[in-house]
Amino acid sequence: MKFFLFLIFASFSVSAQQAILTKAPDSTSQIIFTTYYAKKFEGRKTTSGERYRGAKFTAAHRTLPFGTMITVRNIVSGKTVTVRVNDRGPFSKKFSLDLSQSAAKALGIYRLGYARVEISYPRTK
Repeated sequence: MKFFLFLIFASFSVSAQQAILTKAPDSTSQIIFTTYYAKKFEGRKTTSGERYRGAKFTAAHRTLPFGTMITVRNIVSGKTVTVRVNDRGPFSKKFSLDLSQSAAKALGIYRLGYARVEISYPRTK
């Protein structure tokens, strides 16, 4: 009986040590509202100097560095896309991300105009 109790205690202590040694994830995740660029922005320069192309999977974010890759998941449909930050915005307080038209279509939010999504991206140091 003592041996059985010892095994139970030992297994809990090993599990606790493994939980302590588990590394924190290297990404950040948030639930936000997103919208997408209007057609009139096609070909215009973004803040990064690139031209906006609705066919590319790009996005505008207020603070993330240019080139950051963001995974965007539509909470309702579960569809996921990966976009690259190449612009600043959106400038409406209601939204936190502007997607290219292709990204919005791939997520299934193009006809809706906006959606609640989950974004994840690498932590900045």
